[in-house]
Formats: sequence, C-alpha cells, structure tokens
Amino acid sequence: MARNLKARCAQCRREGEKLFLKGERCNTAKCGMIKRGYPPGVHGPKGKIRLTGYGTQLREKQKTKHIYGILERQFRNYFEKAIKKTGDTSEFLLQLLEMRFDNVIYRLGFGKSRQQARQLVGHGLFSVNGKKVTIPSYQVKIGDVISVKENRAAKKVFQNLPQTLAKHEPPAWLALDAAKIEGKVTRKPTKDDVKTQFDLKMIIEFYSR
Repeated sequence: MARNLKARCAQCRREGEKLFLKGERCNTAKCGMIKRGYPPGVHGPKGKIRLTGYGTQLREKQKTKHIYGILERQFRNYFEKAIKKTGDTSEFLLQLLEMRFDNVIYRLGFGKSRQQARQLVGHGLFSVNGKKVTIPSYQVKIGDVISVKENRAAKKVFQNLPQTLAKHEPPAWLALDAAKIEGKVTRKPTKDDVKTQFDLKMIIEFYSR
C-alpha cells in the first residue's frame, strides 16, 4: 500500500495553509502552521515566491494529493478515468476522490483524520454491506452500508464514538446512524456538497497541457 511518508506538518507548510492532515491537532497551538508558518527547508523563512501559471496549477495538484493522501500515479489514474466520461470532468474527479473508502470513513466521523481512517481500514475494522474491506482506495457505491465489524466494535478506538458522532454532521450525500456507528451512501457527491481547499479546474488544466 503506497503512501506519502513526508511529515504531515511539512506538507501543510509547503502549501502555505492548514490542510488538516492531523485532525484535531491542527486546531491547537501545536499546529506546525502556527509554530512555523513558512515553507520547510534548512534556510528558514524566505520571502514569498511569485508563482507562474504552471506553478499555480502544480501547487493545486500537489495540495489535493496531500489532502487525500495519495501519490502521483493513482491521482493521474483518477484524472484519466474522469476525462473519459461525458460531462463535467472536475466533478467526476471530485467524486472519485470523495468516494474512496478511507475518505468516506473520515467524512462519516469514524476517523479523526484521513490518515487515521486509512489506518483503520487497513486493519480491517470496517465492512461494506457486511463484507470486510481493507483497501483504502476502494470505491463505494450508492446504497453501500458502511459499519464497524461486530468483532471489532469493542476496540478502544471506538469507545465513546457514538457520543462523538451524535454531534457530527456528515456531508449531504452520506447518512449516519451514530448509535450503530453505521453510515450509508445515499447518492454521489457534487461540488456543492464538498467545500474544497483546491481548484479542480486548475488541476484539469495542468493535466491537459
């Protein structure tokens, strides 16, 4: 399972904004962007770099990869799949990213961050329609029911989770049953459902050069 091993705070600092890669920690004074709000490197703070059009597109692509925790080859594959469909390529790309299993676990509130959600999925703690799924990139479908496996519900990571989920509001394309720690995909997400920190059109332009 390929993954980005770079320090998550360094990824935020490189993009110049919080990407919330560490969940709740990003809202505390321990956040790397608060401690050192400048790009990583041995030479310390530098003046702001003026980006070209290409550089801006590249940064949007890199930022999106950091947010979803995926590498270049997989991200490029998502673009290739999206561009083959008839319609809004940027929305198709967003759907492929959002409907990843690890992202759905995060959106439902079962994981504090996408990184933690990915780890929980890899450990086989969740099932889709009653069948264990351990692949973070698995694409969920409309009607899929995501739940904690019965023999894993007693794990420490799920203690007090129903109480936490009771205050959690998932996106409109997902339904959540906090008491059962169960979610359902009711429809495909749209750009109106997801508040993105990145510009999908710039990513499409980058790959369409």
